Amino acid sequence: MSEETKQPVPRRVLSGMRPTGKLHLGNYMGALKNWVELQNATNEDGAPKYECYFFIADYHALTTDYADTSGLKENVRDVALDFLAAGLDPKRCTIFVQSDVPAHAELSLLLGMITPLSWLERVPSYKDQQEQLKEKDLATFGFLGYPLLMSADILVYQADFVPVGQDQAAHVEITREIARRFNHFYSGGNQEILPEPKVLLTPSPKLPGTDGRKMSKSYGNTILLSDTEADVRAKLKTMVTDPARIRRTDAGNPEICPVFDLHKVFSSSETQADVRAGCTSAGIGCIQCKGWLADAVVKELAPIQKRREYFEAHPDEVDAILNEGAVRANQRAEQTMQQVRCAVGLV
Repeated sequence: MSEETKQPVPRRVLSGMRPTGKLHLGNYMGALKNWVELQNATNEDGAPKYECYFFIADYHALTTDYADTSGLKENVRDVALDFLAAGLDPKRCTIFVQSDVPAHAELSLLLGMITPLSWLERVPSYKDQQEQLKEKDLATFGFLGYPLLMSADILVYQADFVPVGQDQAAHVEITREIARRFNHFYSGGNQEILPEPKVLLTPSPKLPGTDGRKMSKSYGNTILLSDTEADVRAKLKTMVTDPARIRRTDAGNPEICPVFDLHKVFSSSETQADVRAGCTSAGIGCIQCKGWLADAVVKELAPIQKRREYFEAHPDEVDAILNEGAVRANQRAEQTMQQVRCAVGLV
């Protein structure tokens, strides 16, 4: 076959999410929606552009929530349902649970042998999370070493790209450094056993929660992908707005209003124009503005919730998808591990 007729090889993409319960709009707009677009992306000839692996990071959940694992199994299930509800298609990507692929833990152990302690201690989120989660004892090896596990998650599939938003790009850098160090010690000649993954920057719109802060479970300000229409409308009705707009007759400034930030993501350009005109002139009240937003959010969630209802009613199908994903992930990971074991002298 000539070079001109060769099919382009799909570039491998890897990403995952910790199972902390049902996913919310922030998870969807910040990651899941982009994952669906990546799995569906094609080249000019219609062939898949990417080979995608998306996993539920249950090992990572233990790095901070090791003291109480009673809800872990249910959380894993909820995330699996939300993955499928959002549109991830097991025919177009590999969906699996991290702990179903032992190579993640094995490679993490081996990478730990070569990674300087100072590299782990300088990771910004190490001290940040210790400050934010003071009620938990995070002075553990597992928490300190989570960047190693994250690196193993990526490198065990020899991933080309890790899709992240601009604010998370730095998190991939330690993986690149660890891969570089491993290849320096163990790769023969110019061969790179663990290629350095590249960041695949994906759009991650600003998505405030109902209290105006970043949407996060820890703040209790989320709108879940599985929330009913009544729940969505009730939550949005309490959402904070422009603090200067105290009375109905006060004019507002949409550009400093968290509600308008959500309009920018979910509402049509026509609705946004109506909101801007009505708010700045006090022609509409905040309740009407929030009602228009609720209409748009409910419309966005409708197909997601329809798919979730289907998979909730077919649990055996969900099990089969995760089992098949684990088989495929194990096969690919084992290819890497055979090279790694041989390189470090374990074979």
